[in-house]
Amino acid sequence: MEYSLVCHSLYALWSTPVKKKLILLSIMFLIWVYMLYSCVGYCSTMPSLVVDGYRGKETGSAVGKRTESSRTDLVSRLLAKPQPWEDIESDYEEPSIRTAASRDLLNNELETDRADDWDEMRAEQQRAPEPSAMSSFSNGSGSKKLPQAIIIGVKKGGTRALLEFLRVHPDIRAVGAEPHFFDRNYENGLEWYRELMPKTLEGQITMEKTPSYFVTREAPARISAMSRDTKLIVVVRDPVTRAISDYTQTLSKKPDIPSFESLTFKNRTTGLIDTSWSAIQIGIYAKHLDNWLQYFPMGQILFVSGERLISDPAGELGRVQDFLGLKRIITDKHFYFNQTKGFPCLKKAEGSSKPHCLGKTKGRTHPNIDPEVVQRLRDFYRPFNMKFYQMTGHNFGWD
Repeated sequence: MEYSLVCHSLYALWSTPVKKKLILLSIMFLIWVYMLYSCVGYCSTMPSLVVDGYRGKETGSAVGKRTESSRTDLVSRLLAKPQPWEDIESDYEEPSIRTAASRDLLNNELETDRADDWDEMRAEQQRAPEPSAMSSFSNGSGSKKLPQAIIIGVKKGGTRALLEFLRVHPDIRAVGAEPHFFDRNYENGLEWYRELMPKTLEGQITMEKTPSYFVTREAPARISAMSRDTKLIVVVRDPVTRAISDYTQTLSKKPDIPSFESLTFKNRTTGLIDTSWSAIQIGIYAKHLDNWLQYFPMGQILFVSGERLISDPAGELGRVQDFLGLKRIITDKHFYFNQTKGFPCLKKAEGSSKPHCLGKTKGRTHPNIDPEVVQRLRDFYRPFNMKFYQMTGHNFGWD
């Protein structure tokens, strides 16, 4: 009798709406867990956005203060007077104090860089996520490591193309957007930096690229402090063409900036070049390399030709794979030449079965520049190029 009453009570309990509610709650819980796993797996392909968003919610005004402080530090570093560099006889002069107009131009260039960073982030979101992203999270495989190799420069040299090509290699995992850790976000610490990195398995290389590192005075010491074994890659390009490309990028975002010719010269009559303009200063490669060689041996730095990256991408990628100690997997079969854009594209991008070319921010048409100005710049850069050839042991054929 007592057993019958218990059974009856249990039957009544499970026959009531309570049972339906429990089933409904269980289903909702399972759906919530599935969505959580899916979200984390997807977001692992865009760590910078996730981490930045989380930090913004957690720290509030403190993050705002640090951000403002980092911007101030960046501007002050860019405005800082470089140390004298007297190995070369030329009409190079140390940059003088900037005028209000040149500070406005500097701000325009910084805003343009950030705008292009956002363009790259959006392009990352539009690309198909890697097939293993969710599975790597769910089964706990892989771990986040600090980068063993960094593309440190140069701006408008071809760094985005190189990174996109390298990401085809199964043993390379790289952050898509530029972290700017060693120039803008160093105060956030190495753990913050590590969290931006994708998960890697044993034998895979973690990479990132931020072209402004090459011209950031503090970057070599900071990267060396992280790891003296870090391999560095620099994509270099004819400094005159690079300067025009740099100007074209800024012009696309700020069409009211002064002409290229007026920014190039301190005095057009005397022909004195204004080396305080970053578009000119970045191209003095030998001067910047001298700073890096104080912390890294030449054997740890690979110089990739931006011109050859267009004319012979497989050849340059072969050199990079050798430098990283990887099997030559990326070959001619991965590329086709896009006549419209004027540079090579991937037949199949990472995580996709479709052809992939760089976005609209790459391959902009350059404005027409006075040939006399171009020749004057070539004369200016020649001694610096010769010094750079001697330092690297490679003639890039810019003169």
